[in-house]
Amino acid sequence: MESIFGLVGDGFAVVAADTSAVHSILVHKSNEDKIMVLDSHKLVAASGEPGDRVQFTEYIQKNVALYQFRNGIPLTTAAAANFTRGELATALRKNPYMVNILMAGFDKEAGASLYYIDYIATLHKVEKGAFGYGSYFALSLMDRHYHSGMSVEEAIDLVDKCIIEIRSRLVVAPPNFVIKIVDKDGARGYAWRESIRDAGVAAA
Repeated sequence: MESIFGLVGDGFAVVAADTSAVHSILVHKSNEDKIMVLDSHKLVAASGEPGDRVQFTEYIQKNVALYQFRNGIPLTTAAAANFTRGELATALRKNPYMVNILMAGFDKEAGASLYYIDYIATLHKVEKGAFGYGSYFALSLMDRHYHSGMSVEEAIDLVDKCIIEIRSRLVVAPPNFVIKIVDKDGARGYAWRESIRDAGVAAA
């Protein structure tokens, strides 16, 4: 029951993801961070099979770092999104990755941007996007309340509306969410929205 979603505001992009690691009927942990800091000004929120999600996002992260190391300049968000799309398209005909990605970034010339990349290598630049079961609720709320040029406060308020709706409507709803933001000052964590905490192992 994964949920990731994001939107672009005035000079920034914000992404949110649930933090549940589940398999079958079991919840293994409730603090799994599914939003990777790709580099200083890029974020990747991913959903899908846990192994594919971790392996593929780390692969993209290391290749983006390698490009910057070799060439002395970082990839733009558009270039990183197209590279990611190309790797998914190549894998699609060999050993597909079951992973869906929202890539957010900030570039000096282009400003903030958000890219939608699904497991069959579809790439779109969007102002708002979502994946997972929570997308049914997040997309409808964003269609109703989103407008271009949102402030950080407005965007976070909309993200919180989406989280509340997912928690109240989804039959097996993830309890905790992480929110991250990227702007001219870089990519960073913004907040956690927790309704439960992982309990520590009791001492014997």
